Amino acid sequence: MTLVPSAPLSPPLSPSRPRARTLSPVLPVVAVVALLGLPVSPGGGGGAGPADAVSALVVLFCAVRLLRQRRRPLSRRAALILGLPVTGLALAATGASSPGEGLTGLGRYLQVFVLVPAAVLLLIRDRSDFRVAAWSFVGLAGWQGAVGVHQFVTGTGASYQGEMIRAVGTFGPQDVMGMATVVSFGLICALGLALGGRSVRQRTIATLCALALLAPLALSFSRGAWIATAVTCSAQLVLAGLRRALKVAGVVLAAGVVLVGGFGVGSAMLQERVSSITQVTDAPDQSVTDRYTMWAAAVGMWREQPLTGVGLKGFPEHRDAHASLALSSGSDTDGAGSGFVRQPLLSPHNMYLLILSEQGLLGLPALAGGWLALLVCGLRNLLLVHRSSGPGLDCALVACGLLTWQLTDFFYADIGGPSTVLTAVVLGLASWWALVGGEAGTR
Repeated sequence: MTLVPSAPLSPPLSPSRPRARTLSPVLPVVAVVALLGLPVSPGGGGGAGPADAVSALVVLFCAVRLLRQRRRPLSRRAALILGLPVTGLALAATGASSPGEGLTGLGRYLQVFVLVPAAVLLLIRDRSDFRVAAWSFVGLAGWQGAVGVHQFVTGTGASYQGEMIRAVGTFGPQDVMGMATVVSFGLICALGLALGGRSVRQRTIATLCALALLAPLALSFSRGAWIATAVTCSAQLVLAGLRRALKVAGVVLAAGVVLVGGFGVGSAMLQERVSSITQVTDAPDQSVTDRYTMWAAAVGMWREQPLTGVGLKGFPEHRDAHASLALSSGSDTDGAGSGFVRQPLLSPHNMYLLILSEQGLLGLPALAGGWLALLVCGLRNLLLVHRSSGPGLDCALVACGLLTWQLTDFFYADIGGPSTVLTAVVLGLASWWALVGGEAGTR
């Protein structure tokens, strides 16, 4: 009897053979970023949007995932840094003018500064996931920037000096800083990916994206975004290496000359807007005067209640009692699909002073101290990666750059509007690099 050889069994998987990569758990975070590309309904610039709702689902998804995997949520250091503000926020909520205001403010602060950043930190597995999130920022910035440039060219943007040319993207005139913030984040991510990337393809694409985003950032006419972006990009260039910094600075300078000088893209208005940055003390316009007045009002509230502040969401109620007559009744917004609206000035446009006035000395050190700790840890990990010439420099430059921009911008801006959820994602990315990613061995 002849034996027929049976078909050979497929060999078992070798331990060294890489397993198929499953869908990344960071994709829900990418969905939050992508939803900010949707148009904001007229008159809805100050409230929560679809991205905020999905961010809550991201937190729930992260919690369920942790329960299924039976993992310890956070390290002790991460729990301390991210959880430190909770006590101060709870005390400030009890000091609010009404229980409803206290709960609303507490929920917003926990979303932006505690829950979503912790969820982002836990959902990023490695540096590849981090890069996916960074590229999502670049993609959103490209979309919003394209809409903004179209608004400037066609005269369908927000009102600026009597003309409907201000680029605001899909955020509308009620959130004029929305597009500028998104484009700034995208430019910083692109620059970090270009400076620290190891593949020629990544560096080339990221460099082109960074150069393309200069135009919509300029057309946003946002002095605050310009200052924060200039500070951050300069820091990224220096941290990446002096020789590379000089090369990139030359390219950016040439692109700026061609953009403004060669094509005359809003050159007169841009020059006037840039020159106004140096005139904030000599001859400030009304917007700067209003900002100084609200800063003084915030300091007055803190002096009245130095330890606990006036309570969450208490600034609007106490503003008139501490503001001088130099404060105007509000700011005018018009264009970009919305009619004329007189917006009341309900915050000091300085995150640090807002926290100080509403949460006092119990709240500010907890929040700002945690941000400073993340920046120090992130920079330490960046220097370690740079010295070892190992992978991950692009992630380091992106994370430290985003956090630097946000902390700089907080000197003349605060949370509010649909784009606020991006602040939570930024803090999550910075937390991952500072507390986990800098020590990860994965590429």
